[in-house]
Amino acid sequence: MSPRGVRPKGFAPSGFLLGREPSMGQKVRPTGFRTGIMLDWQSTWYANKQDFADLLVEDQKIRAFIKKKYGKAGISRVRIERTRERVVVYIFSARVGMVIGKKGQEVEKLTKDLEDLTHRHIEVKTMEVNRPEIDAQLVAQDIGEQLEKRQSFRRTMKRAIDQTMEGGAKGIKLQLSGRLGGAEMARVEKAMEGSIPLSTLRANIDYGFAEAATAQGNIGIKVWINNGDFLDSQEVGNAPDAQAGKISKKSAGKSKR
Repeated sequence: MSPRGVRPKGFAPSGFLLGREPSMGQKVRPTGFRTGIMLDWQSTWYANKQDFADLLVEDQKIRAFIKKKYGKAGISRVRIERTRERVVVYIFSARVGMVIGKKGQEVEKLTKDLEDLTHRHIEVKTMEVNRPEIDAQLVAQDIGEQLEKRQSFRRTMKRAIDQTMEGGAKGIKLQLSGRLGGAEMARVEKAMEGSIPLSTLRANIDYGFAEAATAQGNIGIKVWINNGDFLDSQEVGNAPDAQAGKISKKSAGKSKR
């Protein structure tokens, strides 16, 4: 028995060995970090314990099927809503015409394919992404397409950063991983402009990931884009100006009345 207050040799609190620093990852996907606080879920439905796993896998199959079939249609995200009678699939795309097809033939075909896949009544709705240059997923896909065409990765990164900042973003960060430029050894290249406050929950940080299938191997592309503040809207009124102490006399007069 060891004396009271004296720990045995090699023992440390929390189960760590002495002489070793505990290591822990600090990176969190920004969209998942804000889901339920500032962002809504991408799948909106309720299920009991028996059905939950099956419906979750079904959602994943629907998304994988759509992205595989319309990989070049600039699909940003797929949102799914379920009721007891039907499943509504919202496809957010930069090139809606490719999804709809001539006289809506593509949508009808897609609806039938999804019904065969899930054995449920499916309704497909297409939503256009008006500003693809500030959508992180679309920026990542665009970089991937350029790399597959053997474009220089540095030139591609610089072009993406310039387009996004000109589009009105507050900041952008890019990370490319793999055999860049056909190098023998894989490496990671990063580029950043503006501010990316990942820990600020009210900051509207968009995240996108894509892979470029090159002759030398796959290159992973991660994109973070800061689209400003969730609270910078008409409902908030003068909150941002109040914090900076710059409320105009006109708006201040209105509030007094």
